[in-house]
Amino acid sequence: MRTAESWSDYRLIDASDGMRLERWGNITLSRPDPQVIWKTERKNPLWRSCDAVYHRSEHGGGSWEFRKKLPESWKIKYGDLTFIIRPTGFKHTGLFPEQAVNWDFAERLIKSAGRPISVLNLFAYTGAATLACLEAGASVCHVDASKGMVQWAKENAAASGLSDRPVRWIVDDCLKFAEREIRRGRKYDAIIMDPPSYGRGPQGEVWKLEDSVFDLVKTCSELLSDKPLFFLLNSYTAGLSPSVMAYLLGALLKPKFGGSVSADEIGLRVDEIGMSLPAGSTAIWQGDVHYDPSEVSIRG
Repeated sequence: MRTAESWSDYRLIDASDGMRLERWGNITLSRPDPQVIWKTERKNPLWRSCDAVYHRSEHGGGSWEFRKKLPESWKIKYGDLTFIIRPTGFKHTGLFPEQAVNWDFAERLIKSAGRPISVLNLFAYTGAATLACLEAGASVCHVDASKGMVQWAKENAAASGLSDRPVRWIVDDCLKFAEREIRRGRKYDAIIMDPPSYGRGPQGEVWKLEDSVFDLVKTCSELLSDKPLFFLLNSYTAGLSPSVMAYLLGALLKPKFGGSVSADEIGLRVDEIGMSLPAGSTAIWQGDVHYDPSEVSIRG
């Protein structure tokens, strides 16, 4: 497992009985996590005194119980990057801290490339990977179907002092945008994608990532330049293992571009016990510059 070890403003304090106990800056939150199937003793007093708890509803969704008055949003830092944290109605905060291992990896490859790098970030959410690539000197096309998430990403860029960097902010269906970019003849040196487990098409049809990911990656691979740097595929879908994603990238990219493929779980260290909590999976194809993702850290 690749574990995000370089945080100072975020800590995973403990995890037990379906819940995480986390510190975001100086605010502690307790949120559900389906991976936490163990029921270890909750010894840390912050379980009882945390600032807010997210309660799941029996009918789906849930809501926050704020135990004291909190700001609507606040900022935390990761190296030179600044992120705006804002608890949402779906338990999320606008940031997935385990993804820091991928931000570090992308930054190092871009900085070591020795040439201008253009990045396409699909399903880009609030833009953490976009900011990491901009900080490394790349130009980025940031695409997400949610106008609110793209606006949040712009706010993160401004907070990080990166608003003047070469970035295109696009609100669009990612697959449709990729298909249009192919027709336009546009190419990218690196692609990052973090597609959702489930989605709906333009006619309301439901699709599962397991059923759609091959066609999605195949289409996007047509956008790679003649000398691509990397293709990073992230997933929080339980039925899509790292090895399956690695095979998919290898089958689609290695025949044309060569290179190498790696894949692993990503996660966070739990302070209370010292073990790592799995929090997603990432597969990476690398081209002309190779690094072992498990050994890459440019922080601290």
